[in-house]
Amino acid sequence: MSANPSFASTPIAGAVSISTANTNRDGTGTLGDLHTAGEGGSRIDLIRVVASGTTTAGVVRVFYDDGSTVFLLKELLVEAVTPGTAEEVFVVEWIPTVPLIVEPTHELKVSTHKAEGFNVFAIGGGF
Repeated sequence: MSANPSFASTPIAGAVSISTANTNRDGTGTLGDLHTAGEGGSRIDLIRVVASGTTTAGVVRVFYDDGSTVFLLKELLVEAVTPGTAEEVFVVEWIPTVPLIVEPTHELKVSTHKAEGFNVFAIGGGF
């Protein structure tokens, strides 16, 4: 552990749209590329999922790809929502208990269990 603290110096706001159904929990199948860490690595403080229309009960999955293995990090449950003038689209946020550290060149990827559209955002900072 370093004697000097390291603070993120570059804001990160990664984004990807996903809509291809992928029921796999092992990191195979269609995955959206949410964020690739730069040479100094990065810290992700928040992942936000916003539906682009009607949703049914399902899951959005967040994966960590270290270049050789893809690990399931989190499953975010999706609720059934029919948006309209009195109902907003489905939104869920994941704020990790401790910031999610992404090592240099490693990636965060996402998938949707059902063929429904979502915009996924990763907010944090690069080192």
